[in-house]
Amino acid sequence: MGNTILKVNDLHVHYGSIHAIQGISFEVNEGEIVTLIGANGAGKSTSLNTVAGLLKASSGTIDFDGKSLLGVPAHKIVGRGMALCPEGRRVFLQLTVQENLEMGAFTRKQSEIADSIEAVYEQFPRLKERYKQIAGTLSGGEQQMLAMGRALMSKPKLIMLDEPSMGLAPILVDQIFDIIKELHKSGTTILLVEQNAQKALSIADRAYVLETGRIVNSGTGQALLHDDSVRKAYLGG
Repeated sequence: MGNTILKVNDLHVHYGSIHAIQGISFEVNEGEIVTLIGANGAGKSTSLNTVAGLLKASSGTIDFDGKSLLGVPAHKIVGRGMALCPEGRRVFLQLTVQENLEMGAFTRKQSEIADSIEAVYEQFPRLKERYKQIAGTLSGGEQQMLAMGRALMSKPKLIMLDEPSMGLAPILVDQIFDIIKELHKSGTTILLVEQNAQKALSIADRAYVLETGRIVNSGTGQALLHDDSVRKAYLGG
């Protein structure tokens, strides 16, 4: 694996009086898929949103590509090479597929956008077929592909995927995970938050288990997949 691209150390986050994240530390190395798993409300999405600059950390450090992200606004973080594909997809429903992709390229030079769109269409042939279609008329799985494609438009060094399989039929979940594996193969570094622990662990190089704002376990994806306490809590074993 390559150098450490993201290093989170002793991160605390409060929502009003709620201590949502209680001193977590984790890292992602270049070329890895790292996943955060845990029950609903464990703090997985909060962690991603704080790294992405959408929530403010109470204390701790977040370093990306060797530079601190604390206090850096979210749009500048994208410019530094990190993209978040948010929970619930959040595509621009009234815009076409192509227009949505263009919205993801606001940090790029005009001359580079066409190449990026082509690269996304190669990764997601379904989107190419529907490039003129209004995003609100796409299926849930297609909207998820579009959200991932839009995040890739900024040519990120790290893409963070927040619950990509949420609300999708099992066959579409398989498709989305196949796409994540393809992205990884093509050299993309991925930080994945996912309710489907079985799927997430089966593709992750390393994983961290969150419970009520704390990391309670970590290891390789395979080790945690076969860990008794993890199996009981998250894999129905």
